Amino acid sequence: MQPPSLPPKSAPLSRTVVSSQPGPHHDLARRVARALASPLQKPVAEHTRAAFEQAAAWLVTQDAPLILDAGCGVGLSTRRLAAAFPDHAVIGVDRSADRLSRNHGALPGNALLVRADLVDFWRLAQRADWAPVRHYVLYPNPYPKAAQLKMRWHGHPVLPSLLALGGRLELRTNWRLYAEEFALAVAQVTGREAAVAQYAPSGDYLTPFEAKYDQSGQPLWQLTVNLERIWHLST
Repeated sequence: MQPPSLPPKSAPLSRTVVSSQPGPHHDLARRVARALASPLQKPVAEHTRAAFEQAAAWLVTQDAPLILDAGCGVGLSTRRLAAAFPDHAVIGVDRSADRLSRNHGALPGNALLVRADLVDFWRLAQRADWAPVRHYVLYPNPYPKAAQLKMRWHGHPVLPSLLALGGRLELRTNWRLYAEEFALAVAQVTGREAAVAQYAPSGDYLTPFEAKYDQSGQPLWQLTVNLERIWHLST
């Protein structure tokens, strides 16, 4: 099966991220320390619990290594990853039913799209002892205002659960500072150094955002780190 195609270069150009932050947020280390000391106790939404149970049942039928596509948007990345890794089970998670319903071609048999809240889904995956071999976080909302640090994944209380899943974590963004802050948070939580480098897409774009940013001439950044599941949190 050929991976789905993106439309031709007709999307409007995208603006670069603008922020008043000159460097990593001064409050990042404190927020990460607090997330480690006080694991998130927010009740899990029932719709996400039900979605996770369905995903877990599907994963059992696949009997294959897991790839998690977190915040998959319209699901193009999930489809492309499933085509690139046909011997893996790829689960794409997004909270928007509208985004997930958009037509980007048939869904491969080794892929599943799930409507769920990522904060809850990650915590349920940790409790279920999931161990994705690859974990993608592609072009998350940068929340560039300094006051929005807590809304970035590395400033959110769910970060320890995200990292505890292990595997090869790959994050892509069009804001270099987001990747650099994420790397600092990874080091603080796990003691591991994440590599941050400029990323030049080759071949097909994984997401429509990747296409839009690249075609607008924006530099793209990639963070990668191999995480061993050597620590767990009480949840």
